[in-house]
Amino acid sequence: MEKITAIRGFKDILPQDALLFRKIESIARRIFDSFGFREIRVPLIEKTDLFKRSIGETTDIVEKEMYTFADRDQELITLRPEATASVIRAYIEHNMHAAEPITKLFTIGPMFRRERPQKGRFRQFNQIDVELFGEEKPQADAEIIFMLMHFLTGCGLQNLVLEINSLGCPACRPSFSKAVIDFLKGSEANLCPDCQRRIHTNPLRVFDCKVETCAATIARAPAILDFLCADCHDHFTQVKSFLDDLNITFAVNSRMVRGLDYYTRTAFEVKASTLGAQNAVAGGGRYNGLVSDLGGPAVPGIGFAVGFERLVSCLPDDGTNIFKTDLFVAALGSKAQKIAFGLTNQLRAQGLSAEMDYADKSLKSQLKRADKLNASFTLIFGDKEIEEQQALLRNMQTKDQQAIPLDRLPESIIKIIKER
Repeated sequence: MEKITAIRGFKDILPQDALLFRKIESIARRIFDSFGFREIRVPLIEKTDLFKRSIGETTDIVEKEMYTFADRDQELITLRPEATASVIRAYIEHNMHAAEPITKLFTIGPMFRRERPQKGRFRQFNQIDVELFGEEKPQADAEIIFMLMHFLTGCGLQNLVLEINSLGCPACRPSFSKAVIDFLKGSEANLCPDCQRRIHTNPLRVFDCKVETCAATIARAPAILDFLCADCHDHFTQVKSFLDDLNITFAVNSRMVRGLDYYTRTAFEVKASTLGAQNAVAGGGRYNGLVSDLGGPAVPGIGFAVGFERLVSCLPDDGTNIFKTDLFVAALGSKAQKIAFGLTNQLRAQGLSAEMDYADKSLKSQLKRADKLNASFTLIFGDKEIEEQQALLRNMQTKDQQAIPLDRLPESIIKIIKER
């Protein structure tokens, strides 16, 4: 019978990687908590219109990448391709703005896009998503970028490059769009079919194209920073100044537009050299009109997303990403097995990680398994030790052994392990 394998682009998170995911999540929660962000959990499936209205109907995500299908009521629903729209939908639906004018939220979980699988990119991928609502001052932009960089370096990432840009606002972006259209007219032959179409539907998307011939053409296109209105120019200048005050090194990339239509003013990406061409490990930006566009109040917002798989692929292997067991119980004989079974589960209930072998194998075999489980200690006893009312506790690193009275096993082991 032919074996069933995972769908292309969908990856199993095996125990060793899951351990690293948990570590990253723990770092994220600790750091985000210190900045005042609270966790929210939103559904994996939303109404398709939510993403069409937020991301933009002419983006690659909506046109090509979303997993959309009709349910039994023939309503179109979509596996979420990103989290910002879902968080905003919840923010509006539960009137969170009424309870707190400045709301800081984050969520962690899987997203779905039917892209071409490559290093660090899958069709089901995991993200950390952070959103800040209600503050339009440039300090908020600098704060959230600072928190992102603090998180990434706290995870162990090195040699990161932060790129920032301003995408303007509804007052100044139309003139830039017209300038881009005027520049691209007559150059259609040098553009891919998608960009030829984008000229008429969404001209700024050409800056996000990864086709080499398009990139060469777009390199000579007008820069949005030359079209900013006075307010957007002043906002971007202050963001850069606050980043300097926080000792955050950055590069201005006037060609960066990000892949979503809702961004206004500040946009940013963090790149890692280890990822190759698709080297962005995190990115985000400001979206001052998105909440109102989705039916909420006129509340400004800014946020970012970090891809788990990309982050993990950038981390150096320091040898710490392994499972460890506090205690392995090597019981020899039926009497010892009975005592060991109760002891092992009692210790687990006290918060220790403990394992034993139910097969009553030889001491040599059980010690080998203790090594495979990276046990810090192994408790050894059989009929002889039961008769003498003591067991031997072996330090698996130093190989030192000490006798422990059977009637004080749980408390003695807990004390030794917690004090090591």
